[in-house]
Order: sequence, then structure tokens, then C-alpha cells
Amino acid sequence: MEGFLQQLFAGLAMGGIYACMALALVIIYQATHVVNFAQGEMAMLSTYLAWGLIGTGLPYWAAMILTLVASFAFGALVEFLVIRRFPKESPLAVVIAMVGLLVIINSIVGWVFTYDTKDFYTPFSGKSPVPMLSSLEFGALVVTLVVMGLVFLFFRFTRIGLGMRAAAANPVSANLVGISVGGMLSLGWGLAASVGAVAGVMTAPFVYLDPNMMLSIIIYAFAGALLGGITNPWGAVLGGFLVGIFENLVGAYVVGSELKLSVALALIVAIVTMKPEGLFGQRIVNRV
Repeated sequence: MEGFLQQLFAGLAMGGIYACMALALVIIYQATHVVNFAQGEMAMLSTYLAWGLIGTGLPYWAAMILTLVASFAFGALVEFLVIRRFPKESPLAVVIAMVGLLVIINSIVGWVFTYDTKDFYTPFSGKSPVPMLSSLEFGALVVTLVVMGLVFLFFRFTRIGLGMRAAAANPVSANLVGISVGGMLSLGWGLAASVGAVAGVMTAPFVYLDPNMMLSIIIYAFAGALLGGITNPWGAVLGGFLVGIFENLVGAYVVGSELKLSVALALIVAIVTMKPEGLFGQRIVNRV
């Protein structure tokens, strides 16, 4: 029983990381109705930035804040320079552009930093307050929960957050009441990049730092977003936690760690086939 609880709590800790990435995916999907396939590579790039800042002697949390600011600026810049250049009627063009950005970021980071794995510093050490979690797992879970709580408060209680929600829900009406839809979209991409950066920095101590570190994470996050509902941010967050628990338990007791990723892919196929709106997503019905 103790081993089961350890696997359950470990899955919850990794689920927090998947939930962060799923939230980033949904923020962008709600704004542009396309999936940002480069989200994982953007998070990986942010993680390398944090690693470099910490390497200069900067304190961990100061490096974290600077990384989030830089990630926000990069995400907003991607929206302004790339996404905005495509007409809304061509979502496939945006997807192709995002796949291209994925390859470009991965190649540049691999060329600059090489593909060798590197250790990533973590401030979480010592004894964990929760016996079933290591200090690293506990710290990652707390950080991801705090970030998701702040995002919820931002969207629920700030004028900018409400403006972003309005621009995503009905751009025409939002524009009529004086909301800058283009500005809100840039802010949404920036926020998603910052949330993804948190997931990347929390992931690195678990898997080591290398240019391919987020490839499996983004698949788990995508599965979580689809499971919870890609039109529902908080459903996607719950889906991320559920996927983390599910993949950890299945990997430990059913298929082994080598096949965990294939389980996530099978889950994606099953959701898309049987319940594409997810558990909490909005079901769209077309009347003829």
C-alpha cells in the first residue's frame, strides 16, 4: 500500500508539470483556435535561459523571475511577428509555422549548447514535509500550484485578464467595446510562454537539461488538455493531474516505464475518437 501511495503522489507531482503545460496550450488555443506545437520547445529555451542565468551566480528565484519576464516577451513577440501575419481562415498555416518554430528552436539550442545532458540546479533539498514525496517533487508541486492559482486570480479578478477572456470569446464584440484584441492576443501568448517556462524549469531537475527534454512532456500535457477539455482551462489543468497519476501508475504496475509514452499517445487517440470535447470541454453542435 505504501508503494502505491508513493506512485500516486509522484504522479501528482508530475501531473502539476503536465497541468502547467496543458494550461499554456489551452490559453493559446482559446485565443487563436490552433495548437502551439512549439510550446514545449519554447519552454525548453526558457529553461536554458534560466540555467545560464543561474550559472552566472544569480540566485535561483531571481533567475526564475527574469526567465519568466523574458519568456513573456518572447511569446508576445512570436504572436506579433509570426501568428499575426497569417489570416484567421488559414489555421493550417499557423500549425505549419509552429512546427517550423519547434524545429528551429531545437536546432539552434542544440547547436549552441550541444545535445549533451546537463545538471540543473534546484533549491528544493532536505526532508520533504510530505513523506510520500521527495523534496524535489514536493517543491515542483507547490510551485506549479502557486502559478496556476495566480493565473486563475489574474483571469478572474483583473481588468486585463477579463479583457483577454473577452477577446478570446468574442473578438468582434470585444473590439466594439474598446478592447485591443491584437494586444490581448499578444498578452495571451506571452502568458502562455511564461507558464510553459515554469513547467520547463520544474521538469529539468527530473530529466536533466537537454534540447529534447520537453518532447515527452508536451505529449503528456496535450493528453491532459484533451482529457479535461481543450476549451476549458481548468478542465485541462485537472486533466494534466489525471494524466500524471495515470501514467505513473500504469508505468509502475502495468506496462513499465519504457511504454508510458505510448500509453499517453493511445489516450490521445481514444479521446479524439470517442469524446473529442473532453470531460469538461464545450461540445459544439452544428445545426443544419
